[in-house]
Amino acid sequence: MDARRPWMDEELALLRDGARRFFERECVPNEMAWRAQHHAPRDIWTKAGAAGLLCASIPEAYGGGGGNFLHEAVIVEEQAYSMSQSFSNNVHSGIVAHYILAYGSEAQKKRWLPKLATGELVAAIAMTEPGAGTDLQRIKTHARLDGDWWRIDGSKTFITNGLHANLVVVAVKTGAEAGAKGISLLVVETDTAAGFRRGPLLDKLGQRNLDTCELFFDDVKVPATHLLGAEEGKGFVQLMQQLPRERMLIAVVAVAMMRRAIDETLDYVRQRNVFGQPLMAMQNTRFKMAECETQARAAQAFVDDCIAKLMKGELDVPTAAMAKWWTTDTLCRIVDECLQLHGGYGFMNEYPIARLYADVRVTKIFGGANEVMKEIIARDLEKR
Repeated sequence: MDARRPWMDEELALLRDGARRFFERECVPNEMAWRAQHHAPRDIWTKAGAAGLLCASIPEAYGGGGGNFLHEAVIVEEQAYSMSQSFSNNVHSGIVAHYILAYGSEAQKKRWLPKLATGELVAAIAMTEPGAGTDLQRIKTHARLDGDWWRIDGSKTFITNGLHANLVVVAVKTGAEAGAKGISLLVVETDTAAGFRRGPLLDKLGQRNLDTCELFFDDVKVPATHLLGAEEGKGFVQLMQQLPRERMLIAVVAVAMMRRAIDETLDYVRQRNVFGQPLMAMQNTRFKMAECETQARAAQAFVDDCIAKLMKGELDVPTAAMAKWWTTDTLCRIVDECLQLHGGYGFMNEYPIARLYADVRVTKIFGGANEVMKEIIARDLEKR
Protein backbone atom coordinates (compact mmCIF):
# COMPACT_ATOMS: atom_id res chain seq x y z
CA MET A 1 0.00 0.00 0.00
CA ASP A 2 1.04 3.60 -0.66
CA ALA A 3 2.28 5.08 2.63
CA ARG A 4 2.04 8.69 1.39
CA ARG A 5 -0.99 9.61 3.41
CA PRO A 6 -1.72 12.92 5.20
CA TRP A 7 -2.27 11.13 8.50
CA MET A 8 0.58 8.63 8.38
CA ASP A 9 3.23 8.87 11.11
CA GLU A 10 6.11 6.71 12.30
CA GLU A 11 3.99 4.66 14.72
CA LEU A 12 1.38 3.88 12.08
CA ALA A 13 4.10 3.03 9.55
CA LEU A 14 5.56 0.48 11.96
CA LEU A 15 2.10 -0.99 12.52
CA ARG A 16 1.60 -1.20 8.76
CA ASP A 17 4.87 -3.07 8.32
CA GLY A 18 4.03 -5.49 11.10
CA ALA A 19 0.55 -6.14 9.70
CA ARG A 20 1.96 -6.69 6.21
CA ARG A 21 4.48 -9.24 7.49
CA PHE A 22 1.78 -11.07 9.45
CA PHE A 23 -0.58 -11.44 6.51
CA GLU A 24 2.20 -12.43 4.13
CA ARG A 25 3.49 -15.04 6.58
CA GLU A 26 0.35 -16.47 8.13
CA CYS A 27 -2.34 -16.01 5.49
CA VAL A 28 -1.14 -15.57 1.92
CA PRO A 29 0.49 -19.03 1.61
CA ASN A 30 -2.71 -20.67 2.84
CA GLU A 31 -5.38 -18.64 1.08
CA MET A 32 -6.07 -21.07 -1.76
CA ALA A 33 -6.51 -23.97 0.67
CA TRP A 34 -8.77 -21.84 2.85
CA ARG A 35 -10.82 -20.87 -0.17
CA ALA A 36 -11.34 -24.53 -0.98
CA GLN A 37 -12.73 -25.26 2.49
CA HIS A 38 -14.54 -21.89 2.80
CA HIS A 39 -12.89 -20.93 6.09
CA ALA A 40 -9.59 -20.38 7.88
CA PRO A 41 -8.54 -22.41 10.94
CA ARG A 42 -9.68 -21.13 14.33
CA ASP A 43 -6.13 -20.39 15.50
CA ILE A 44 -5.68 -17.57 12.98
CA TRP A 45 -7.61 -15.44 15.46
CA THR A 46 -5.28 -16.10 18.39
CA LYS A 47 -2.27 -15.56 16.12
CA ALA A 48 -3.70 -12.19 15.03
CA GLY A 49 -4.36 -11.32 18.66
CA ALA A 50 -0.78 -12.16 19.66
CA ALA A 51 0.44 -9.95 16.82
CA GLY A 52 -1.56 -7.00 18.15
CA LEU A 53 -3.90 -6.86 15.15
CA LEU A 54 -7.19 -7.27 17.02
CA CYS A 55 -9.03 -4.43 18.78
CA ALA A 56 -6.28 -1.95 17.95
CA SER A 57 -8.59 1.01 18.65
CA ILE A 58 -9.95 -0.33 21.95
CA PRO A 59 -8.49 1.26 25.13
CA GLU A 60 -5.63 -0.55 26.84
CA ALA A 61 -7.73 -0.68 30.02
CA TYR A 62 -9.88 -3.29 28.25
CA GLY A 63 -7.00 -5.20 26.68
CA GLY A 64 -6.96 -3.35 23.37
CA GLY A 65 -4.18 -1.55 21.56
CA GLY A 66 -5.10 1.90 22.82
CA GLY A 67 -5.17 3.36 19.32
CA ASN A 68 -7.86 4.97 17.19
CA PHE A 69 -9.54 4.61 13.81
CA LEU A 70 -6.24 5.22 12.01
CA HIS A 71 -4.76 2.11 13.58
CA GLU A 72 -7.74 0.05 12.43
CA ALA A 73 -7.48 1.56 8.95
CA VAL A 74 -3.82 0.63 8.58
CA ILE A 75 -4.49 -2.99 9.56
CA VAL A 76 -7.55 -3.52 7.35
CA GLU A 77 -5.81 -1.88 4.39
CA GLU A 78 -2.96 -4.34 4.59
CA GLN A 79 -5.34 -7.24 5.05
CA ALA A 80 -7.38 -6.22 2.01
CA TYR A 81 -4.34 -5.50 -0.17
CA SER A 82 -2.85 -8.91 0.63
CA MET A 83 -6.23 -10.51 -0.16
CA SER A 84 -6.14 -12.22 3.23
CA GLN A 85 -9.85 -11.86 3.82
CA SER A 86 -10.26 -15.23 5.50
CA PHE A 87 -11.25 -13.67 8.81
CA SER A 88 -13.15 -10.42 9.19
CA ASN A 89 -11.26 -8.13 11.51
CA ASN A 90 -13.59 -5.37 10.38
CA VAL A 91 -16.57 -7.12 11.95
CA HIS A 92 -14.65 -8.35 15.00
CA SER A 93 -12.57 -5.30 15.95
CA GLY A 94 -14.09 -2.47 13.99
CA ILE A 95 -17.75 -3.19 14.61
CA VAL A 96 -18.60 -5.60 17.45
CA ALA A 97 -15.87 -4.43 19.82
CA HIS A 98 -17.02 -0.84 19.35
CA TYR A 99 -20.65 -1.69 20.04
CA ILE A 100 -19.53 -3.13 23.36
CA LEU A 101 -17.23 -0.18 24.05
CA ALA A 102 -19.91 2.39 23.22
CA TYR A 103 -22.96 0.79 24.83
CA GLY A 104 -21.73 -1.92 27.17
CA SER A 105 -21.69 -1.65 30.95
CA GLU A 106 -18.35 -1.65 32.71
CA ALA A 107 -18.89 -5.30 33.61
CA GLN A 108 -19.64 -6.17 29.97
CA LYS A 109 -16.55 -4.37 28.71
CA LYS A 110 -14.31 -6.17 31.19
CA ARG A 111 -15.96 -9.51 30.44
CA TRP A 112 -15.68 -9.45 26.64
CA LEU A 113 -13.24 -6.88 25.28
CA PRO A 114 -9.98 -8.39 26.61
CA LYS A 115 -10.88 -11.78 25.14
CA LEU A 116 -11.76 -10.18 21.81
CA ALA A 117 -8.34 -8.52 21.80
CA THR A 118 -6.51 -11.82 22.29
CA GLY A 119 -8.69 -13.76 19.88
CA GLU A 120 -9.94 -16.03 22.63
CA LEU A 121 -13.38 -14.87 21.55
CA VAL A 122 -14.39 -14.41 17.91
CA ALA A 123 -17.13 -11.85 17.29
CA ALA A 124 -19.95 -11.60 14.78
CA ILE A 125 -22.94 -9.32 14.41
CA ALA A 126 -26.29 -10.83 13.42
CA MET A 127 -28.69 -8.39 11.81
CA THR A 128 -29.72 -9.73 8.40
CA GLU A 129 -32.59 -12.22 8.16
CA PRO A 130 -33.96 -14.21 5.22
CA GLY A 131 -36.86 -11.75 4.90
CA ALA A 132 -35.16 -8.60 6.18
CA GLY A 133 -31.85 -7.44 4.78
CA THR A 134 -31.14 -3.74 4.65
CA ASP A 135 -34.58 -2.97 6.14
CA LEU A 136 -33.77 -3.82 9.76
CA GLN A 137 -37.09 -2.56 11.03
CA ARG A 138 -38.72 -5.69 9.57
CA ILE A 139 -36.71 -8.27 11.52
CA LYS A 140 -38.69 -11.12 13.06
CA THR A 141 -36.16 -12.62 15.46
CA HIS A 142 -37.57 -11.78 18.86
CA ALA A 143 -36.71 -12.03 22.54
CA ARG A 144 -38.97 -12.00 25.58
CA LEU A 145 -37.90 -11.30 29.13
CA ASP A 146 -38.45 -14.26 31.44
CA GLY A 147 -37.29 -13.35 34.93
CA ASP A 148 -33.52 -12.88 34.77
CA TRP A 149 -33.28 -14.19 31.20
CA TRP A 150 -34.03 -13.16 27.65
CA ARG A 151 -35.33 -15.99 25.50
CA ILE A 152 -34.48 -15.61 21.79
CA ASP A 153 -36.25 -17.25 18.85
CA GLY A 154 -35.47 -16.70 15.20
CA SER A 155 -32.74 -16.97 12.60
CA LYS A 156 -30.12 -14.81 10.92
CA THR A 157 -28.36 -15.24 7.58
CA PHE A 158 -25.19 -14.10 5.77
CA ILE A 159 -23.32 -13.94 9.10
CA THR A 160 -19.64 -13.14 8.64
CA ASN A 161 -17.33 -15.03 11.05
CA GLY A 162 -20.34 -17.27 11.64
CA LEU A 163 -18.46 -20.57 11.86
CA HIS A 164 -16.03 -19.56 14.61
CA ALA A 165 -18.03 -16.85 16.38
CA ASN A 166 -18.57 -17.47 20.07
CA LEU A 167 -19.72 -13.93 20.83
CA VAL A 168 -22.60 -12.65 18.68
CA VAL A 169 -24.37 -9.31 18.91
CA VAL A 170 -27.92 -10.11 17.81
CA ALA A 171 -30.53 -7.59 16.70
CA VAL A 172 -33.90 -8.72 18.09
CA LYS A 173 -37.40 -7.50 18.64
CA THR A 174 -37.92 -7.06 22.37
CA GLY A 175 -41.03 -4.91 22.35
CA ALA A 176 -44.43 -4.71 20.73
CA GLU A 177 -43.63 -1.29 19.26
CA ALA A 178 -43.59 -1.22 15.48
CA GLY A 179 -40.42 -0.53 13.54
CA ALA A 180 -37.25 0.81 15.07
CA LYS A 181 -38.52 1.40 18.61
CA GLY A 182 -38.92 -2.31 19.30
CA ILE A 183 -35.35 -3.35 18.42
CA SER A 184 -32.67 -4.21 20.97
CA LEU A 185 -29.17 -5.68 20.84
CA LEU A 186 -28.41 -8.79 22.89
CA VAL A 187 -24.99 -10.40 23.28
CA VAL A 188 -25.00 -14.19 22.98
CA GLU A 189 -22.12 -16.33 24.23
CA THR A 190 -22.62 -19.22 21.85
CA ASP A 191 -20.40 -21.75 23.62
CA THR A 192 -22.88 -22.05 26.48
CA ALA A 193 -26.13 -21.17 24.69
CA ALA A 194 -28.45 -24.17 24.57
CA GLY A 195 -30.67 -23.98 21.49
CA PHE A 196 -28.10 -22.11 19.42
CA ARG A 197 -26.94 -23.76 16.21
CA ARG A 198 -25.14 -22.88 13.00
CA GLY A 199 -26.16 -23.76 9.49
CA PRO A 200 -23.65 -25.08 6.93
CA LEU A 201 -21.14 -22.71 5.40
CA LEU A 202 -22.77 -20.78 2.56
CA ASP A 203 -21.54 -21.36 -0.99
CA LYS A 204 -20.78 -17.79 -2.08
CA LEU A 205 -19.83 -16.30 -5.44
CA GLY A 206 -16.80 -14.60 -3.92
CA GLN A 207 -14.96 -14.23 -0.61
CA ARG A 208 -14.99 -18.01 -0.49
CA ASN A 209 -12.21 -18.06 2.11
CA LEU A 210 -14.38 -16.23 4.66
CA ASP A 211 -16.72 -18.28 6.83
CA THR A 212 -20.31 -17.16 6.33
CA CYS A 213 -23.35 -19.06 7.54
CA GLU A 214 -26.84 -18.94 9.01
CA LEU A 215 -27.43 -18.82 12.75
CA PHE A 216 -30.48 -20.27 14.47
CA PHE A 217 -31.87 -19.39 17.90
CA ASP A 218 -34.35 -21.88 19.30
CA ASP A 219 -35.48 -20.58 22.69
CA VAL A 220 -31.93 -19.50 23.48
CA LYS A 221 -31.61 -18.19 27.05
CA VAL A 222 -29.44 -15.09 27.47
CA PRO A 223 -28.85 -13.41 30.84
CA ALA A 224 -30.80 -10.17 31.22
CA THR A 225 -27.44 -8.49 31.88
CA HIS A 226 -26.40 -9.18 28.26
CA LEU A 227 -28.58 -6.40 26.88
CA LEU A 228 -26.44 -3.69 25.28
CA GLY A 229 -27.42 -0.34 26.70
CA ALA A 230 -29.25 0.73 29.82
CA GLU A 231 -32.71 -0.05 28.45
CA GLU A 232 -34.35 -2.09 25.73
CA GLY A 233 -35.63 -0.61 22.48
CA LYS A 234 -32.45 1.34 21.74
CA GLY A 235 -30.92 -1.12 19.28
CA PHE A 236 -31.86 0.70 16.10
CA VAL A 237 -30.47 3.99 17.40
CA GLN A 238 -27.26 2.22 18.40
CA LEU A 239 -26.94 0.69 14.95
CA MET A 240 -27.47 4.05 13.25
CA GLN A 241 -24.91 5.78 15.47
CA GLN A 242 -22.21 3.30 14.52
CA LEU A 243 -22.91 3.18 10.78
CA PRO A 244 -20.69 6.12 9.67
CA ARG A 245 -17.64 4.47 11.22
CA GLU A 246 -18.54 1.05 9.81
CA ARG A 247 -19.07 2.43 6.32
CA MET A 248 -15.73 4.17 6.44
CA LEU A 249 -14.06 0.83 7.15
CA ILE A 250 -15.71 -0.52 3.99
CA ALA A 251 -14.46 2.48 2.02
CA VAL A 252 -10.92 2.01 3.35
CA VAL A 253 -10.96 -1.62 2.24
CA ALA A 254 -12.37 -0.67 -1.17
CA VAL A 255 -9.48 1.68 -1.91
CA ALA A 256 -6.92 -0.92 -0.82
CA MET A 257 -8.44 -3.44 -3.21
CA MET A 258 -8.40 -0.88 -6.03
CA ARG A 259 -4.67 -0.52 -5.45
CA ARG A 260 -4.12 -4.28 -5.50
CA ALA A 261 -6.06 -4.64 -8.76
CA ILE A 262 -4.04 -1.86 -10.41
CA ASP A 263 -0.70 -3.22 -9.19
CA GLU A 264 -1.55 -6.74 -10.37
CA THR A 265 -2.56 -5.42 -13.78
CA LEU A 266 0.50 -3.23 -14.19
CA ASP A 267 2.71 -6.25 -13.59
CA TYR A 268 0.75 -8.26 -16.12
CA VAL A 269 0.60 -5.72 -18.96
CA ARG A 270 4.33 -5.02 -18.68
CA GLN A 271 5.17 -8.70 -19.16
CA ARG A 272 2.46 -9.78 -21.61
CA ASN A 273 3.39 -9.38 -25.28
CA VAL A 274 0.73 -8.90 -27.97
CA PHE A 275 1.55 -8.41 -31.66
CA GLY A 276 5.24 -8.25 -30.86
CA GLN A 277 5.13 -5.61 -28.16
CA PRO A 278 4.28 -5.35 -24.45
CA LEU A 279 0.59 -4.85 -23.77
CA MET A 280 1.49 -1.73 -21.82
CA ALA A 281 2.85 -0.16 -25.02
CA MET A 282 -0.61 -0.10 -26.59
CA GLN A 283 -2.60 3.09 -26.31
CA ASN A 284 -5.82 1.45 -25.11
CA THR A 285 -3.96 -0.23 -22.24
CA ARG A 286 -2.19 2.97 -21.27
CA PHE A 287 -5.43 4.96 -21.30
CA LYS A 288 -7.30 2.32 -19.29
CA MET A 289 -4.55 2.18 -16.68
CA ALA A 290 -4.50 5.99 -16.52
CA GLU A 291 -8.25 6.02 -15.92
CA CYS A 292 -8.04 3.40 -13.18
CA GLU A 293 -5.18 5.18 -11.42
CA THR A 294 -7.01 8.51 -11.54
CA GLN A 295 -10.17 7.00 -10.07
CA ALA A 296 -8.21 5.26 -7.33
CA ARG A 297 -6.39 8.44 -6.35
CA ALA A 298 -9.63 10.41 -6.30
CA ALA A 299 -11.18 7.73 -4.11
CA GLN A 300 -8.19 7.80 -1.77
CA ALA A 301 -8.36 11.58 -1.44
CA PHE A 302 -12.07 11.43 -0.65
CA VAL A 303 -11.59 8.66 1.91
CA ASP A 304 -8.71 10.48 3.58
CA ASP A 305 -10.87 13.60 3.86
CA CYS A 306 -13.65 11.52 5.42
CA ILE A 307 -11.17 9.96 7.84
CA ALA A 308 -10.07 13.43 8.91
CA LYS A 309 -13.71 14.33 9.58
CA LEU A 310 -14.24 11.09 11.48
CA MET A 311 -11.24 11.76 13.70
CA LYS A 312 -12.72 15.18 14.55
CA GLY A 313 -16.16 13.72 15.21
CA GLU A 314 -17.54 15.58 12.19
CA LEU A 315 -18.35 12.76 9.76
CA ASP A 316 -22.09 12.78 9.13
CA VAL A 317 -24.28 9.92 7.94
CA PRO A 318 -24.82 11.21 4.35
CA THR A 319 -21.10 11.74 3.74
CA ALA A 320 -20.28 8.27 5.05
CA ALA A 321 -22.97 6.90 2.73
CA MET A 322 -21.33 8.74 -0.18
CA ALA A 323 -17.97 7.22 0.67
CA LYS A 324 -19.41 3.72 0.96
CA TRP A 325 -21.36 3.67 -2.31
CA TRP A 326 -18.90 5.59 -4.45
CA THR A 327 -15.76 3.71 -3.43
CA THR A 328 -17.35 0.29 -3.79
CA ASP A 329 -18.93 1.18 -7.11
CA THR A 330 -15.59 2.55 -8.34
CA LEU A 331 -13.82 -0.55 -7.05
CA CYS A 332 -16.04 -2.84 -9.10
CA ARG A 333 -15.47 -0.76 -12.25
CA ILE A 334 -11.69 -0.74 -11.78
CA VAL A 335 -11.49 -4.48 -11.17
CA ASP A 336 -13.63 -5.12 -14.24
CA GLU A 337 -11.33 -2.99 -16.41
CA CYS A 338 -8.25 -4.68 -14.97
CA LEU A 339 -9.64 -8.15 -15.57
CA GLN A 340 -10.37 -7.23 -19.20
CA LEU A 341 -6.73 -6.30 -19.70
CA HIS A 342 -5.72 -9.75 -18.50
CA GLY A 343 -7.66 -11.34 -21.36
CA GLY A 344 -8.46 -15.03 -20.88
CA TYR A 345 -6.08 -15.30 -17.95
CA GLY A 346 -8.28 -12.88 -16.05
CA PHE A 347 -10.92 -15.61 -15.96
CA MET A 348 -8.57 -18.09 -14.27
CA ASN A 349 -8.72 -18.29 -10.48
CA GLU A 350 -4.98 -18.84 -10.26
CA TYR A 351 -4.67 -15.14 -11.13
CA PRO A 352 -5.47 -12.76 -8.25
CA ILE A 353 -7.52 -10.49 -10.51
CA ALA A 354 -10.08 -13.27 -11.07
CA ARG A 355 -10.50 -13.81 -7.35
CA LEU A 356 -10.73 -10.07 -6.79
CA TYR A 357 -13.46 -9.81 -9.42
CA ALA A 358 -15.63 -12.28 -7.52
CA ASP A 359 -14.69 -10.96 -4.08
CA VAL A 360 -15.46 -7.28 -4.63
CA ARG A 361 -18.98 -7.62 -6.03
CA VAL A 362 -20.57 -7.98 -2.61
CA THR A 363 -19.11 -4.66 -1.42
CA LYS A 364 -21.95 -2.88 -3.22
CA ILE A 365 -24.41 -4.90 -1.13
CA PHE A 366 -23.14 -5.34 2.43
CA GLY A 367 -22.99 -2.50 4.93
CA GLY A 368 -26.19 -1.22 3.35
CA ALA A 369 -26.90 -1.67 -0.37
CA ASN A 370 -25.62 1.19 -2.51
CA GLU A 371 -29.16 2.05 -3.56
CA VAL A 372 -29.95 2.65 0.11
CA MET A 373 -26.86 4.85 0.42
CA LYS A 374 -28.16 7.02 -2.41
CA GLU A 375 -31.55 7.25 -0.73
CA ILE A 376 -29.86 8.46 2.47
CA ILE A 377 -28.03 11.14 0.51
CA ALA A 378 -31.17 12.15 -1.38
CA ARG A 379 -33.16 12.56 1.84
CA ASP A 380 -30.44 14.84 3.16
CA LEU A 381 -30.59 16.89 -0.02
CA GLU A 382 -34.34 17.38 0.46
CA LYS A 383 -33.64 19.14 3.75
CA ARG A 384 -31.56 21.88 2.13
